[in-house]
Amino acid sequence: MSTNNFTERQIEIMEAATLRIDKFGIQELTIKNLATDINLSEAALYRHFKSKNEIMLSLLNYFIEELKTRLSKILNNTDRKASELLIDIFDSQLKTFVKNPSIVTVIFSESIFQFNKELSETVSAMMEMMQSYIEKIVKKGQEDGSISKIVGISTLTIIIMGGMRITVLKWKLTGHQSDLVKDGRKVLDGIFKMVETNK
Repeated sequence: MSTNNFTERQIEIMEAATLRIDKFGIQELTIKNLATDINLSEAALYRHFKSKNEIMLSLLNYFIEELKTRLSKILNNTDRKASELLIDIFDSQLKTFVKNPSIVTVIFSESIFQFNKELSETVSAMMEMMQSYIEKIVKKGQEDGSISKIVGISTLTIIIMGGMRITVLKWKLTGHQSDLVKDGRKVLDGIFKMVETNK
């Protein structure tokens, strides 16, 4: 699925759904409420999406494709060191969250998806994709000697992703009061101090 597969109206509906979940919780995401939010009739909204579940699934797939496009461009910079690539990836990701903070509520709230197999599998696929990108960069760093092999690739990837996740959740819980990109950079810098070599 490509982001080009969505109409402008579908994107508007998905963005409105994200805002409603962020503001009121998943229980308040109904076709009726969503139609009111964007001044559409329920019948008109159903012409774009068959159900609330389809909206959620489309929203996740839209974000995954956008994420894949951004990260692929970053990974194509083969001249960058592993640590620089990791900074580029997380700067890009955190700036996306700052620009659209409501998306954090959707993709970081497992409780929204735990009773829906299709949605939970999509969230899991997104996490696995991100993990795969980070593992490739860590592997590159270990192979060129810029990252120590004292910690395994998968373990270091989990440490990096976990550190960034906590940083994002803290930012969300404090009402977006902190500088998310700056805080994320501090986390990465701390991890680099532990694992980077002088090479």
